[in-house]
Amino acid sequence: MTMLLSPLLEAVILSVVAFLGAGFSAIAGLGGGTFLVAVMFALGLPPPVAVPVHAAVQMVSNGSRTVAYGKFLDRRAWLIFMAGAVVAPFLVAPLVAKADPDWIRLTMGVFLVFVTWAPWIKRIHAEHWGGLVAAGLIAGGLGSVVGATGALIAPFFLREEWTKEGVIGNKAVCQASAHVIKIAAFSAYGLRFWEHLHLVIPMTIAVVVGTFLGKRLGGGLSEAKFKITFKVVLTLLAVKLLALVVYRWL
Repeated sequence: MTMLLSPLLEAVILSVVAFLGAGFSAIAGLGGGTFLVAVMFALGLPPPVAVPVHAAVQMVSNGSRTVAYGKFLDRRAWLIFMAGAVVAPFLVAPLVAKADPDWIRLTMGVFLVFVTWAPWIKRIHAEHWGGLVAAGLIAGGLGSVVGATGALIAPFFLREEWTKEGVIGNKAVCQASAHVIKIAAFSAYGLRFWEHLHLVIPMTIAVVVGTFLGKRLGGGLSEAKFKITFKVVLTLLAVKLLALVVYRWL
């Protein structure tokens, strides 16, 4: 059931997905990374390839959003977030390096259903700065396993003193920094994104273009309709991942 694609076709598909995901993230502030890593796993990329490549691409994607919304950044929020994000990846990276790919796919499938359809996630709101420490721990720890945690940490950035642009920009700089830490942790355990530059280079170009195009076109797109489609696609990807695991286990 795992899709077998040529390296060129694989790079093209993932670059298109990266472009679309970055464009949507520039509009809504989240979702692109989850969509991208779901497709990577659904295409059959093993965790030691998918996770570091995703981290590198999302570092650039979030970095480009940081630049796009740079004037809205809050340095104190970034420092508090990093207090939780720095240590966790180094604890989790060795588990990813040695993990059974089927368990990672199973975790990813359940995770996708959870973040896509759990209604209470939208009601999470942390007024105190401690919420950003929790967001850092989630991004650095769980993010090192499933790749993307934007939907889980987003509620911690819904602060009354920030505009929508502030939410998107501050979340972007925090996630970009978390990906830098993850890349360092993965590299220490032999998971190196530069061994897969045929994927990383076109995908990073795609996310930069997608970010700035998404920001420009954001006002003219129907965010509500896109979110419905987005949820359906993520659910289908989750079903595909879970079906693959069940098929291999039977």
